[in-house]
Amino acid sequence: MKKTLLFLLLTLSVQVYAQFVNPVSMKLDKSIDGVNGVLTFTASIESGWHMYSTNIPEGGPTAATFNVDKIEGVELVGELTPGEGWVEVDDPIFEMRLRFFADKATFTQKFKVTAPEYRIEGYLEYGCCNDENCTPPTAFDFNVTGNVEMPAPAKEKPTLAKEKPAPTVAPKQNTPAVEPAVVEPAVVEQPAESAVVEPAVVEPAVVEPAENDNQYISELWTPVIDKLDVKENTANRSLWITFVLGFGGGLLALLTPCVWPIIPMTVSFFLKRSKSRSKALSEAILYGLSIVVIYLTLGLVVTSLFGASALNALSTNAVFNIFFCLLLVVFAASFFGGFEITLPSSWTNKVDEKASNTSGMLSIFLMAFTLALVSFSCTGPIIGFLLVEMATEGSIFGPAVGMFGFALALALPFTFFAIFPSLLKQVPRSGGWMNTVKVVLGFVELAFALKFFSVADLAYGWRLLDREVFLAIWIALFTCLGLYLLNVIRFPHDDLEEKNTSVTKFFLALISLSFAVYMVPGLWGAPCKAVSAFAPPMWTQDFQLIDNTIHPVSYDFDEGMKIAREKGKPALIDFTGHGCVNCREMEAAVWTDDKVRSILNDEFILISLYVDDRTPLDEVIEVEEQGTVRKLRTVGDKWSYLQRYKFGANAQPFYVPVDENANPLNGSYSYNKDVNAYINFLEKAISNYKNNK
Repeated sequence: MKKTLLFLLLTLSVQVYAQFVNPVSMKLDKSIDGVNGVLTFTASIESGWHMYSTNIPEGGPTAATFNVDKIEGVELVGELTPGEGWVEVDDPIFEMRLRFFADKATFTQKFKVTAPEYRIEGYLEYGCCNDENCTPPTAFDFNVTGNVEMPAPAKEKPTLAKEKPAPTVAPKQNTPAVEPAVVEPAVVEQPAESAVVEPAVVEPAVVEPAENDNQYISELWTPVIDKLDVKENTANRSLWITFVLGFGGGLLALLTPCVWPIIPMTVSFFLKRSKSRSKALSEAILYGLSIVVIYLTLGLVVTSLFGASALNALSTNAVFNIFFCLLLVVFAASFFGGFEITLPSSWTNKVDEKASNTSGMLSIFLMAFTLALVSFSCTGPIIGFLLVEMATEGSIFGPAVGMFGFALALALPFTFFAIFPSLLKQVPRSGGWMNTVKVVLGFVELAFALKFFSVADLAYGWRLLDREVFLAIWIALFTCLGLYLLNVIRFPHDDLEEKNTSVTKFFLALISLSFAVYMVPGLWGAPCKAVSAFAPPMWTQDFQLIDNTIHPVSYDFDEGMKIAREKGKPALIDFTGHGCVNCREMEAAVWTDDKVRSILNDEFILISLYVDDRTPLDEVIEVEEQGTVRKLRTVGDKWSYLQRYKFGANAQPFYVPVDENANPLNGSYSYNKDVNAYINFLEKAISNYKNNK
């Protein structure tokens, strides 16, 4: 059956109708001086993506490697060397130090010509990722040939020249001595001469299995791109979450003592200074728009200062994460009443004076800017927290989208109450409850500070904040928050005369204390799904009572589909990779759910196909894809080709439920850690499978 598959792949001319992820554009330049030459590979990398450098430790993502299929009249000098511009980070997922390039990468390979005619045929393999997806190992094929004038041999005694005519040795005879040092594992346990043999791409057709098996293999590999209902883009979904997070932060900022009292004062000012209600309304709307412009500009400035590549690197950079942790601790101490974070008063006075001496649109904009400066002691820690969280998500649009949501929430009340001024009488008056809001926000920021410290702890391997330690601190924090809301714990700015607990504070305290109790079983290995996105991974847990692992039925597509056919079950094709960070996150956050684990183990034949599996194929396969001839050298190449050819995608993770004939049962699913969405995705596939039966 394998031989038949190889024959089918050879005869397929691939035409893909879906948009593939292709973030790297590669070119090759050759320079030669006498007999010494250099191959320079230059990669242009799309914004938001990064390409890994050479010498990645075992178990990490795909490193850049120089691989040779045929070499004649040439000796390689040294190894593939990365150029300047790489970034080095401590990756908490792989638990290792990794180097990668963003925007642009260069690699050089030196060689020495040993014969008048030379040839180097091979490929540069590399891998790249962004904050949501990783591409499979990608090969850039090259075939370099040339002619050089060899230097005259040194003068020797005539008898010696006749005894040892070195120049007459054919270049091919030198090949076996060179190739073993540069050829990938494809030549392990094989004679050295096998490395220079051209791929036998037509012989598999000679050995064919039974006709029924042959037909079944053909059906399994038939493209189903037009039948696949691809899920919505996860990047758009994450930006919506970023917007909601920013909008929620703006609503919380409204409830602080620096902003809430200003609302009625500002609305009254517009109503009194304008002779007509329509003009007062238009000025209030302009005031709200000015607030949006100010904070949106702040988000854009953060993006322009860091850039997409740096924002992506922040998510795993240990130094930045420690800095963010300390920054949030300072913000929390400010909210607790330890001190106030304020801007220089001269700034506020100058802007306020300028607003008073001008008129029209400029004066209204300066008034909004004054609000931003005056309220900074309350809004600053919230804005800082939001920008830190959005920046470390890695999206170039995150800070701008988040600040737009924050500003919109902050601006809406001013416009709303200008339209309906009578409703101002019904809003709660300023009081001690606003300080309670600040303290609650302080507890929240202190809890999130641990998340950033956890990244650094994992990167350096300190093991100071293992999962149970993290949960213990969170349990203590939310217990203290509950006691604060019950007036057991007091802070400097609290109303000491308040003895009774309001109904609202009681219910909030109940929620906080219940959450603390909920996390207690996590100290012994309970999944605690509500905090899985923030807590360190399960493998840092010293003591566990629960085994949440899921084991695939097969790691081979054809074999797994045969099992599904025999057992009469649908199959879930899991395109993954050993070096896929987001694949591991999906497995840790989603596959550990009890219901997900039950569905995958009982209802599906799980087939995991690793697109970076380096196991060499028995035969090198050549396929034509989008007008380009590509070589499939490894098992990972074959599964990556299957994903592109059959399903029209090439990013991981990528999940597709299929029937026994490999036809999709609903759509595909990629990186989205929403457990309920994943369960609905699986249950819909099961329902469609039963209905088709």
